Amino acid sequence: MTGIPVAKIQDVPPGTMIGAEVKGERILVANVDGHLHAIRATCNHMNGPLDKGTLEGNVVTCPLHKSRWDVITGRLVWFPRLLPPEPVYPVMVVGDQIVVEK
Repeated sequence: MTGIPVAKIQDVPPGTMIGAEVKGERILVANVDGHLHAIRATCNHMNGPLDKGTLEGNVVTCPLHKSRWDVITGRLVWFPRLLPPEPVYPVMVVGDQIVVEK
């Protein structure tokens, strides 16, 4: 794995999220109570842009069909049918940079 800087720590305060590209894949980085988490930003239902959705606590809601995903585990929280988990990625802070491992 190689760490890719995606943002500065001040760009993602608690309760917010941003989208970034890491090795050709859209990633959502969310700050949940001061802890950073990264999940694939493309909903596996119909490729909805999760990074354009809404974050409430540790759950992001897809703006297309309202599926809800846990940004910590990648697991589906709500949708009318079962979907596989979204991939999650290790996140670390190096200096003032948020770095995602992929």
